[in-house]
Amino acid sequence: MDEQNNLLTVSSSPHIRTVEKTNVLMADVIIALIPAAVWGVYVFGLRALSIIVLSIGTCVLCEFFYNKLLHKKQTVGDLSAIVTGLLLAMNLPSSVPLYIPVLGAFFAIVVVKMLFGGIGKNIANPALAARVFLFVSWSGAMTTYTRPFERGMSIFGITAGNIADITAAATPLKHMKNAELPGIKIFDMFIGNMPGCIGEISAALLLLGGIYLLVRKTITWHIPVSYIGTVIVLTFLFPKNPSIHAYEFMLYELLSGGLFLAAIFMATDYTTSPVSAKGQLIYGFGCGAITVFIRYFGGYSEGASFAILIMNMLVWYIDMLTRPRIFGEKKGSWIKPRGNGGSTDEK
Repeated sequence: MDEQNNLLTVSSSPHIRTVEKTNVLMADVIIALIPAAVWGVYVFGLRALSIIVLSIGTCVLCEFFYNKLLHKKQTVGDLSAIVTGLLLAMNLPSSVPLYIPVLGAFFAIVVVKMLFGGIGKNIANPALAARVFLFVSWSGAMTTYTRPFERGMSIFGITAGNIADITAAATPLKHMKNAELPGIKIFDMFIGNMPGCIGEISAALLLLGGIYLLVRKTITWHIPVSYIGTVIVLTFLFPKNPSIHAYEFMLYELLSGGLFLAAIFMATDYTTSPVSAKGQLIYGFGCGAITVFIRYFGGYSEGASFAILIMNMLVWYIDMLTRPRIFGEKKGSWIKPRGNGGSTDEK
């Protein structure tokens, strides 16, 4: 009898417990990003490292002093500021002036994150919002890329010998925008031997980081697969240049720009993505479709940042449409407040 009683434990809610904490989840993301970040430093030199350090350091200091000045509980220990700083740096070219990561980090932490109440309350991804802010404000600096393994950049600036190489380097996505294939082998693009932002060039290492996050159950497959899968299907069915083989065009579109960094590490942000699996699939599809639309018809060659920010604004609606139905609730019912008070009426 005692053995049977031990099979059932009755207690008050909540009944679901977890030992996972924010700093553990953030640590997993940092670990997953390190291979691509290290590769970026290897390809673009110590200048890339200085941008990463500046971005992370400014994010941490901004969050620390914001909490200190407003007498709030200190949240630097949750590691989210480090993740934001690292993601922002990986979204920047190694040739940007050093004030760019500092201003971007301030915007990401203070304006996008802390003014909305801190982690879990921001309505947009801080690193992506900062990248778009920097692009709109300093588009020239944000679209100037260095050639891989060119050492024309010192830690503090540009050396005189390689200015032409720095300004002439065009990313593969720029060629794709003009409906032409870049003169780079697909394998080189896969491993990350091409111009681009510090952390977006190696699809192989970003995928490795994504696999780590999936194994650790830090993210689920729904958003990355639906996002990347939508881009694959659309670019294969509707190649921008019909004279290019559809399969080849799709591969170049897939490996160009920051698609893998965006789909695996930024679209999956807990705060700014849907809760349910169905909602995440819709969200990923929307991100992929908007990314392709901007790449094809927009004035900017990369559409991932704008696509995710647009879908961030729609997450509340996606969650409402895909929320689990309450037991006993009629399908299609909607509870809304009346205009004359706090009572409700079912429509």
